[in-house]
Amino acid sequence: MKTKLKLITLFENNRGRFLSGEELAEQLGCSRSAVWKAVTALRRDGYDIRAVTNRGYCLSTGSDMISAAGIEKYLGDCPAEIRLSVHKTVSSTNTVLREMAEKGAPEGTVVISGTQTGGKGRLGRSFYSPADTGLYLSILLRPRMPAHDSVRITAAAAVAVAETVEQLSGRKAGIKWVNDVMVEGLKVCGILTEATLSLENGGLDYAVVGIGINAYEPAGGFPEEIRSIAGAVFATPLDDTRNRLAAGVITRFFRCCEDLASKEMLASYRSRLMWKNERISVTGGTGSLCCRLIDVENDYALIVREDDGTERRIISGEISIRKEEHRQ
Repeated sequence: MKTKLKLITLFENNRGRFLSGEELAEQLGCSRSAVWKAVTALRRDGYDIRAVTNRGYCLSTGSDMISAAGIEKYLGDCPAEIRLSVHKTVSSTNTVLREMAEKGAPEGTVVISGTQTGGKGRLGRSFYSPADTGLYLSILLRPRMPAHDSVRITAAAAVAVAETVEQLSGRKAGIKWVNDVMVEGLKVCGILTEATLSLENGGLDYAVVGIGINAYEPAGGFPEEIRSIAGAVFATPLDDTRNRLAAGVITRFFRCCEDLASKEMLASYRSRLMWKNERISVTGGTGSLCCRLIDVENDYALIVREDDGTERRIISGEISIRKEEHRQ
């Protein structure tokens, strides 16, 4: 492991505590000059590292940089073996992880970045991914399941994000079927699951679950085109929050994946499902349908009721829904 990566691990495990240059050099097995160069490089990356004469170096307790070491210290009760690949910027975490999956990366591989230059959303849209205020991660699964059950994976990710957001922020999170997490009516998280089919058994070869979370509002606010619909989980940056957020989502996601048909996960999803018994507009390949949202079934298909009383199942696909505006 490079000196820089070893150093941030030491800093993360001693956050808020001063470590002398001599102590760091001894633990890293390098010279004090190499320590200084590594500290300088970390500062360029954005780490808030203090230096005080006769005391040494200290990673500020107010730092919110994303790092593998920072996430790993909160993964103690994760039920899966996790392999983290953390980047400052990537084109798209889903794109990077799909390339790794094609080369044989194992289940539990997670790609995380502080920004994306080509973030992907559903229906071919782009996903706004500014630097330093969001958390963008993709998780690799190699599930033994038929393709039509893949909506359960997206549901697991939504539950994992909603529960983690509530734990860390104290704010109620809702789920807009099937893949958006909302806080106070604004979208704070989008989820995109991309899967590849196995020609041998007709099931999934692998699935990549992309999760983009607006941890904070970017400087100057969100772009005009999404300002009315986008929100953030936290009002201001907090100590080590994005590392905690990443670890919480990963841990809860893999707990859900232990039994994707569990009643507990379904109950958690249903309790947060937005717009129950309200009128919505469903848009798909065959046009638009105005109806009333009833619930989700055990397989996470959406149940809606048309004006004539007919109930219809809507499954995952190229579908978008929105709350229908009240008409006089």
